[in-house]
Amino acid sequence: MAIEGVEWIFVAVIVIVLILWDPSKIPKIARALGEARREFERASTELRTEIIKAGLEASDEKLIEVAKSLGIETEGKTKDEISEEILRRAGIALNNEGESGQESR
Repeated sequence: MAIEGVEWIFVAVIVIVLILWDPSKIPKIARALGEARREFERASTELRTEIIKAGLEASDEKLIEVAKSLGIETEGKTKDEISEEILRRAGIALNNEGESGQESR
């Protein structure tokens, strides 16, 4: 995605303000932006996990339906085991307490 037209004006204004303001603050600003991005990604992953968990808790029939659509064998497994397997297939790791963990990639 290339920068076009009006976007160049915004980039130029930001660069000029940073140069005139105080160039030594650029690393602090970059660090703050990085921390904000990490927090946003963590919150997004947590929200996605909660939405998936809420959907899985809806009903036993729906849980089995989702498991079978993912090719998961449900015979002899508890509801919790099936839920954990669905979450693993969805790419979300759970720790022992059942809270959201890091997203696996």
